[in-house]
Amino acid sequence: MARSHDPYASLRNTDFRRIIASYFAATFAREAQIVVVGWQAFAITHDPLTLGLVGLAEALPLIAASLYAGHVADRVSRRSIALAGTFAMFISAVALLLFTVNGTIADGRVWPIYAVIFLSGIARSFTRPAVTALSAEVIERELYPNAVAWRASTWQLAAVVGPAAGGLVYGFAGATAAYACVSALMFASLVAVWMITHRAAPERGEEVPVGESVRLGLRFLLEQPAILGAMSLDLFSVLFGGATALLPIFAQLLHTGPEGLGILRAAPAIGSLVTGMIVAHRPPMKRAGAALFASVAIFGLTMILFAISRSFMLSFALLTISGMADNVSVIIRSTLIQTMTPAHLLGRVSAVNQIFIGASNEIGAFESGVAARFMGVVPSVIFGGAMTLFVVGVTMWRSPALRKMTTLSS
Repeated sequence: MARSHDPYASLRNTDFRRIIASYFAATFAREAQIVVVGWQAFAITHDPLTLGLVGLAEALPLIAASLYAGHVADRVSRRSIALAGTFAMFISAVALLLFTVNGTIADGRVWPIYAVIFLSGIARSFTRPAVTALSAEVIERELYPNAVAWRASTWQLAAVVGPAAGGLVYGFAGATAAYACVSALMFASLVAVWMITHRAAPERGEEVPVGESVRLGLRFLLEQPAILGAMSLDLFSVLFGGATALLPIFAQLLHTGPEGLGILRAAPAIGSLVTGMIVAHRPPMKRAGAALFASVAIFGLTMILFAISRSFMLSFALLTISGMADNVSVIIRSTLIQTMTPAHLLGRVSAVNQIFIGASNEIGAFESGVAARFMGVVPSVIFGGAMTLFVVGVTMWRSPALRKMTTLSS
């Protein structure tokens, strides 16, 4: 008889629970911080390009350091890297708190925000591939799809409560209180990483120079059309179609304040959380390729409709649907990477994936700010949604391996 599906299999691993506890606290803190930083910066400058520059300040170090970070994650204890990176993000959160308290961020001065976000981007570039590889290291390979679904759900749950909490605390108590909460959550994430008992370094294999090590990871990725296609689809669809960086402006168009901004910022994560819980409680997908392309197309359509909506509830619903669709793509891509990548290359491949994510999210935020400056806010989001649909069509044509993909098993 076939073994029944256990939706909680990966959660029975103590170290995995500590990893996602740290992941939850850090994501909660970062998502709350994004809302506070966005509202604070736009209130100072009243310029949509400011919101794009915040994304660019994080994207540049994240992308620049990621390949080396992936090499390190395949050579050094991944727990140690996660611990150091989380500590650096905690210090960054404290810096924003202190700059707000002493008035450094005020009266047109937003450069301290850019500086802190830049430094935290360096820390994230090392933490992300290390945590991804570590979560695969502590559990059995057959549990990877289940673990990815739970990790994605954990992220989405934090991304639901984080923006809402950030907006509410900022709206009722001010930026200082909000940054204090962010700092406390980052400290909790640091404690959870410290409690992880798995300390072994990955098997190094043959020692090679950094450049050759990076090339090995890239060569493997280029030989995997399904993984590369899924990563490229996510890169260009979110690069053009994402509108989260402009949400402070849409919040004003919808006649709401930082509290409403927090709710709008949480809406995609609410949808993603629903999707993640459904996937975690169901057996592996049977038509993953078709599901991937359909989900990204739905994401593009919801962005177009969101741009023209002037109802807060309708906008909230559309962002929720976009999150449901987006998380299908996230789960499929993440599962492909973990199931198809050898353990000794997982840090480097995860680092390349991080570059794609950083380019789509943070560079996408910069692109949104520039497009909004020259095209207008609403036309720029409509254009982005249309480009997402175009990317879906091109990727379906150029990636038959991804289009025909059925299950996500290795």
